[in-house]
Amino acid sequence: MTGQRGCGVRSGWLRAVAGGVAGMTAAAASAQQQSVVDSPHNLSAAGPGTIRAAGEDQVCIFCHAPHNATPVRPLWNRVMPVEAYSIYTSRALDALPGQPTGTSKMCLSCHDGTIAIGSVVSRDAPILMRGGVTTMPDGHGLIGTDLRDDHPISFRYDGSLVARDVKLRSPTSLPQELKLDPNSELQCTTCHDAHNNARGSFLVMRNAASEMCLSCHNMGTTTITAHTDCSACHQPHSAPSGPYLLKRATVTQTCNHCHDGTLPTAADIASELRKFVSHDTGSAVDPAGAPAEHSTCTDCHDAHTMSRGAGVSPAVHPNFGRVAGVGLSGSAVTAATSEFEVCFKCHADSSTIQPDVPRKIVQNNTRLEFSTSAVSFHPVAGPGRNPEVPSLKPGWTTASTMYCSSCHQSDTARATGGGGPNGTHGSSIRTLLAARYETFDRTSESAAAYALCYACHDRASILDDASFPSHQKHIVDERTPCSACHDAHGIASFQGNPVNNSNLINFATNIVFPNSAGRLEFRDTGRFRGECFLSCHGREHSPERYEK
Repeated sequence: MTGQRGCGVRSGWLRAVAGGVAGMTAAAASAQQQSVVDSPHNLSAAGPGTIRAAGEDQVCIFCHAPHNATPVRPLWNRVMPVEAYSIYTSRALDALPGQPTGTSKMCLSCHDGTIAIGSVVSRDAPILMRGGVTTMPDGHGLIGTDLRDDHPISFRYDGSLVARDVKLRSPTSLPQELKLDPNSELQCTTCHDAHNNARGSFLVMRNAASEMCLSCHNMGTTTITAHTDCSACHQPHSAPSGPYLLKRATVTQTCNHCHDGTLPTAADIASELRKFVSHDTGSAVDPAGAPAEHSTCTDCHDAHTMSRGAGVSPAVHPNFGRVAGVGLSGSAVTAATSEFEVCFKCHADSSTIQPDVPRKIVQNNTRLEFSTSAVSFHPVAGPGRNPEVPSLKPGWTTASTMYCSSCHQSDTARATGGGGPNGTHGSSIRTLLAARYETFDRTSESAAAYALCYACHDRASILDDASFPSHQKHIVDERTPCSACHDAHGIASFQGNPVNNSNLINFATNIVFPNSAGRLEFRDTGRFRGECFLSCHGREHSPERYEK
């Protein structure tokens, strides 16, 4: 030992103890790799890292001292930092981290960059570092005082927390390498051993196949190989996203790192999101405001539980994963079982999206429009009310149900005959439609103009007036769009009735107006029969009767 105050252990002596002398066995070589002497935490002048003392040859002194140390165990030789940290938080966090405590605070005495690396209690003056370094320089070792972009620390990991968060494993099942502190708090030292860098990053156990991450996190299973590696999307420190610790600033950027068309095994979603209308707002992670204002990939997909395969209408497609939703009753569901439940998270009670077509009956809550108690509705949540729909193409019956994505879909998707990915990511057609659906008055009828309708309804049947005696007259002769009379989603039960709003009748008020008596009304008078009170294209209907 030297005559200086503090730990007199020099790097050469420690290396000999840890690694043996020349000609050492393979077992001793392995021990050498596990020694702090051969790791970046050897800050002595002989250390192997880029941060080293100018002349100090003692190794342990930068953290420990046998004499004149602080009262903090074990023989701590550094001043503890001030408690002025910004703490991690997110909507997904059920833990309650506070200011750093215990061993985490010890680690931060260097890694937060506020205290000089050479500032030790056992010396009257700081140890000089090579190159004039004082505090921790920029790089992966600098954590800073803003911990909002770092894995949370200093929180109780106990049964109570696991009861609140089903995506955490019981602390009683943790491998022996992952140790909580005496207060059952997770600290930096739960994952890192400052004296052993054999596995890199001073990890206490191997993390191949995300083994260490999954020891705590119970994220479910996925059949998509690229999604099984946590490090592909997440980083535990200085994460650009902050919440959720993503490797890029937003959810979209993180997903599109693979889904940008450069990997043959990953669908090109980035191109879809650049189309005229996109289902992603590119918002920051955990933004404030209504969900519908901040649509991102994770609103529809859980990357940890996604799988490949074919979905059966109206069930959730396997590539959605185990994602939350809203049921027909309006109650939240932990794992959606129908596609419409996922859509209802944004397009139901919390919707701020106004209808594209102005209507006599105004409603932007699709849950109410598609409810099986609605007056009339497209059969998304259940079979429709109309027992006779002569125009349905083969494969469709009045007992059929459909997806929201039957209409709202990429216009170049495989499902619509294109070569692009399926899904509601983006479309070149407004309101994110799979095909054209013109809603402008005086539109010339064609197979292309109403391609969306004609995907399920036979054009020849419609123009032959099989289900309504004046379809031909209205959409061909008068060039009136389908949307002038029909509301594609449905009419809520408390806003209409079977007499006035059967067959999805809900007039577009920018095309159809009240008649001179102030009436704007359709009356269902029987099978394929009805009458209208309105004014359209300058012509009074008071009433105009239709029957086959």
